[in-house]
Amino acid sequence: MRAAPPAAYGTTVHGIPRSDEALARTYHDFAVNEAAGRSPAYERLCRAVSADAEVLALLGTLPLAKRQPNLLLGAVRLLGGPVDDYPAFRGWLLEHWPAAREQMLARSTQTNEAARCALLLPVLAALPQPLALLEVGASAGLCLYPDRFRYRYGDRDPIGPAGGPLLACTVDGPTPVPDRLPHVVWRAGIDLNPLDVTDPADVRWLESLIWPEHHDRRERLTAAAAIAAADPPLLVRGDLNEALPRLAEQAPAAATLVVFHTAVLAYLDAAGVDRFTGQLTELTRRRPGTVWLSNEAPRVVPQVADRLPRPAPPGRFVLAVDGRPVAFTMPHGQGVDWL
Repeated sequence: MRAAPPAAYGTTVHGIPRSDEALARTYHDFAVNEAAGRSPAYERLCRAVSADAEVLALLGTLPLAKRQPNLLLGAVRLLGGPVDDYPAFRGWLLEHWPAAREQMLARSTQTNEAARCALLLPVLAALPQPLALLEVGASAGLCLYPDRFRYRYGDRDPIGPAGGPLLACTVDGPTPVPDRLPHVVWRAGIDLNPLDVTDPADVRWLESLIWPEHHDRRERLTAAAAIAAADPPLLVRGDLNEALPRLAEQAPAAATLVVFHTAVLAYLDAAGVDRFTGQLTELTRRRPGTVWLSNEAPRVVPQVADRLPRPAPPGRFVLAVDGRPVAFTMPHGQGVDWL
């Protein structure tokens, strides 16, 4: 699963700066709307980058899709650069720019936050069982294991296997907290660059994408990666619009097929989003009972945005079932506000 670009802000188109002049606003918006209250280090760094003409000029030499704050910060951390102090960060980046640039060109933001399973579980547990899960933008596929984790919603008793990693999720509104885990009989994913949890280099990149203060997320990544490595999912390399129909055909006919994604469609242009939603309509026609579960920024999917009963709180995603909004969610699975 990919990290959410700031798709809702006026200086971007699907998370990509419209021009070099937009870079300053993009980094400032990331600091204010994404990092504030969640990562003091990244808030400080991105505020400073937004006012640093020399650093912005370096970033402006990259293709538009490679100028994202999360990609820069992840590449610096992957290479061992400092992120606690801006002068140190700036000095390191200027000195090591060729290496940082190489990593930013070669990689993409592929945050694979297993805690997002807590957002999906209330829907998955209520569907006709068993389930066949197909994740679009799967990264390493860690969110394909909602049946292997332990969950705690608010102050309610945990559910799930006693030895499983605990996913804690705050709840607001009439959240239908489940009393069982789903029965998953098939799991598969699509990604432009699938990551392999048995490859230390791929795991190191996933770790680099976790914000520095989020130690619990790092521990959760280690536990989830061990689960996936013990029973690897089917991961297909390719464009989601090209690979989806063929992969969906492999799902067991007796299972409820669930196609889901989090912070993925923001990377497509409007035509790509329209093509994807059209494919879901066709897939449902050919395979009745197929469920489409999306968790994206509020304006990414038009048919979801048009059905929102009220504006989403700042920094929240919208969880939707077959295009119908059901909850506002926190980006890393920390909380859900059921509509």
